[in-house]
Amino acid sequence: MSEPIKYGPALLLPGDQIGITTNPNTEPFWLAAKEHRLTACQCGKCGHFRMPPSPYCPECSSQEVDWPTLPGTATVFSFAVCNKNPKDGADYIYVPVVVDIDGAPGARLNANVTGCDAEDVHIGMKVTVEWTPIQDDWVLPNFRKV
Repeated sequence: MSEPIKYGPALLLPGDQIGITTNPNTEPFWLAAKEHRLTACQCGKCGHFRMPPSPYCPECSSQEVDWPTLPGTATVFSFAVCNKNPKDGADYIYVPVVVDIDGAPGARLNANVTGCDAEDVHIGMKVTVEWTPIQDDWVLPNFRKV
């Protein structure tokens, strides 16, 4: 039987390598992130959460939108362990995750996780938001193991 692979610490991608674009549907999320507030798009009529944000609620077709502040915790839904920096191909261990956001049933967010060894990340792991400065004075929500 072979030994489990040892990757080492899960790192965050360097913020200077990450840029975003916004549109009227996503800008409230990014503005909240600048204030270190995790939020998700919620229908102002039926309460359905949706991420990514869209102009119409997929449940009731309303265009009413709320952006509640959420607790900042989540659960890992899916993940991958990557060993190369996508920008330059250098050896670099990072773990992209899809998380279920606490307080926003059905809303999921793509991010990276840190605060543990890459091989310790697992589905169902509890994480808390961590704010990473990125290009153009924006802030990216990433997650750290609780």
